[in-house]
Amino acid sequence: MLADKDRIFQNLYGLHDWGLKGARERGAWDGTKAILEKGRDWIINEMKASGLRGRGGAGFPTGMKWSFMPKEYKDGRPGYLVVNADESEPGTCKDREIMRHDPHLLIEGCLIAGFAMGASAGYIYIRGEYVRERERLQAAIDQAYDAKLIGQKNIHGYPFELYVHHGAGAYICGEETALLESLEGKKGMPRLKPPFPANVGLYGCPTTVNNVESIAVAPDILRRGAAWFAGFGRPNNFGTKLFCISGHVNKPCNVEEAMSIPFRELIETHAGGIRGGWDNLLAVIPGGSSVPVVPAHQIIDCPMDFDALKDLKSGLGTAAVIVMDKSTDIVNAIARISYFYKHESCGQCTPCREGTGWMWRVLTRMVEGRAQKREIDQLLEVAGQVEGHTICALGDAAAWPVQGLIRHFRGEIEKRIDQYAANPHSEPVRMAAE
Repeated sequence: MLADKDRIFQNLYGLHDWGLKGARERGAWDGTKAILEKGRDWIINEMKASGLRGRGGAGFPTGMKWSFMPKEYKDGRPGYLVVNADESEPGTCKDREIMRHDPHLLIEGCLIAGFAMGASAGYIYIRGEYVRERERLQAAIDQAYDAKLIGQKNIHGYPFELYVHHGAGAYICGEETALLESLEGKKGMPRLKPPFPANVGLYGCPTTVNNVESIAVAPDILRRGAAWFAGFGRPNNFGTKLFCISGHVNKPCNVEEAMSIPFRELIETHAGGIRGGWDNLLAVIPGGSSVPVVPAHQIIDCPMDFDALKDLKSGLGTAAVIVMDKSTDIVNAIARISYFYKHESCGQCTPCREGTGWMWRVLTRMVEGRAQKREIDQLLEVAGQVEGHTICALGDAAAWPVQGLIRHFRGEIEKRIDQYAANPHSEPVRMAAE
């Protein structure tokens, strides 16, 4: 269990002052100028040494991502930092707590990250539904400007502007290039890569897009040292992590814990155990709705990190742990998730535009048993044709829950088909998506 002294987010539950005075008492903005004086290369090397991997889902090494930005801006184009606060992954609710309760960690992180990559300005793209979070974040930014912590003439000696941009609630804008399109005032639709944002990003300028949590932990890593952060978790899975635990647990919660904590320990220590006891656990979606479901017997003692969950053909994603007990209609649950991705597809790529709707319609029939058993393999084949064949990862996000369902719960689908064939006039299961 993570000791309180090692927690980066000391006001995760909003029990203390969120403002500048409270943040400073908790250690924010302490020695920021000294960190900047050590130079860009030192900061990037320290971030690399910490082993921090992106907290937005993909898990790409943060220090390496920062290093992709130009060393010198010779062609007159400015550089930009963009913070992805479009937290729209179902089950995920960690970034909103940072913005509500510890916004100065994010603001300080923006200044340091901006300096490390030579960016002149930062844009925080916040989810459309996060109205109070935007107000709180803007108030904290105003405090930072008033105290001359950021801005053109600030006490740190590095001119840096910071802006909040409020999105309109589209899930697709959580994809970094769709987010950049939306920021520019265009339709939120992903761009083809290359060119990558570090070369041609916002307004055609070098840009790095990072998740809120990735940026907010940077100041503490640099203050306490890379070795301290790398002291948590297994190799290649270092640091602390915010977990969002929801579903059939006794105490759903957000909690900061060390990476690689076993699933059983995470749930017992912080969420009060499984509703109805561990024998009642059916399955877990370990990283937000886009990662494949994992059955109880596989996950129960699994370390909660990128590599261990990848070995289970799932993923840590955003660490939104959705727990399902044996009262769950697992086929209906995945059908409901499938409907979400059908609804949120931008329609740019044919496999996603056509495939998401097709998969949802087939799953809808399977919930009731109105299907043929040969359609299960057909559904799996189509999911495989959607996966990896779209500009962005939304196609993968739509395919993986379906693949996970068939991989682990094919028998449940077959049972329903048999029951319907035996009694076709029985009362159908009501769809959650209706």
